[in-house]
Amino acid sequence: MKNMKYFLITYGCQMNQSDSERIASLLESINYKAASKIDEAGLIVVNMCSIRQSAVDRIDGLMNKITKSNGKTKKIKSILTGCILKKDLKNLKKYFDFILPIKTLKTWPNLLKEKQFFYHPDQRNSNFNKKFQSDYFDTIPKNQNNYSAFIPISSGCNNFCTYCVVPRTRGPLVCRPYQDIIKEVKKFIKNEGKEVWLLGQNVNDYKSEKIDFPKLLRLINNIDGNFWIRFTSPHPKDFSDELIKAMADCKNFKHYLNLPIQSGDNQILKKMNRPYTVAQYKTLVKKIRQRIPDISLSTDVIIGFANETKKQFENTLKVLKEIKYDMAYFAVYSPRPQTIGSKFENNLSKSEKERRYKLFDKIIKETALENNKKYIGRITEVLTNEFKDGVLVGKNDTYKTVIFEGVKSLVGQFVKVKINKVTPFGLKGTII
Repeated sequence: MKNMKYFLITYGCQMNQSDSERIASLLESINYKAASKIDEAGLIVVNMCSIRQSAVDRIDGLMNKITKSNGKTKKIKSILTGCILKKDLKNLKKYFDFILPIKTLKTWPNLLKEKQFFYHPDQRNSNFNKKFQSDYFDTIPKNQNNYSAFIPISSGCNNFCTYCVVPRTRGPLVCRPYQDIIKEVKKFIKNEGKEVWLLGQNVNDYKSEKIDFPKLLRLINNIDGNFWIRFTSPHPKDFSDELIKAMADCKNFKHYLNLPIQSGDNQILKKMNRPYTVAQYKTLVKKIRQRIPDISLSTDVIIGFANETKKQFENTLKVLKEIKYDMAYFAVYSPRPQTIGSKFENNLSKSEKERRYKLFDKIIKETALENNKKYIGRITEVLTNEFKDGVLVGKNDTYKTVIFEGVKSLVGQFVKVKINKVTPFGLKGTII
């Protein structure tokens, strides 16, 4: 009898996670059931991202192990999908029976009837994107939980930052019709959803008919219900005054923003093809904080890009100290194939990149702790998402991790917590 259990492995950003929710829904619509362990599955699906070499290496090791354990006559089927460079596809192809672009998701039931199917055309082709985009987004996702949902509003990117593979793997920017987004949000909120994440590789470059991102934010805010709105990832160059005003006006938008800077040096930003200066970025932060004084800010920084000099590195350190972020996500640079950045000189040693990482980390811990001390004695609203041994963990409205004692039934609920202790990246308190 055919094993109709699947095991889904996801490496990548929130968009990959959102895609996996649609994959799970599609597979279950054709009678597959989720397996609790990988060795119970008759179908393994790997949804990956080529942005970092580490993810590619992990998949290579995992699939090599699975293939060997199943011998020459594999008892399982395997699918590879996601944001994948051609070079990585070539190296990983030997492990998989199917290579399928996520945008072809609605065709998978027919394709899986074949013994093998390798289909991954160049996704920079806009005709390919337009042909499959609506079908792909029309698949109703199987949300990981019933209180928080990733809702993609667009896919792809037109920016071609010199370090990034997304335009080469996801293709050009394609925006969903705003009516479809509103419909998906309404359905989720009607089913007692509490938190909506609007997703896009360049989320604030959204346009559908006469609806741009600020207008979309307002439309979603006006939906009836008690829910939070968050979004990621925005590009500083597309951050308009109207968007800042919409964020301040919308009561359901919660005051957290990840605003990637990538570098605090103008020469490096130019090499990255990031079309803003450090001064312009700081002006944008000032505008946002003037309209939303309590906003929590995080950022993304690439360490050691294109032989970053000591002075250029110190310029980024200076910006981190000045802006005083609540969190920063650091990526140690490694060149990726098919990007312009792969042609730049990259002679910084691993040890030097690690040294710089530690200095960045030290600054962020200091500024995050300073910011978190302002919460002591305050009452904050928290959406709980985890329970273990009598302890609840959740995120508050400014996306701070909050830990407190409580009961499991509170997972997925809004609760009020009074903060009595803080760490650099967390708050501790008691339920009110």
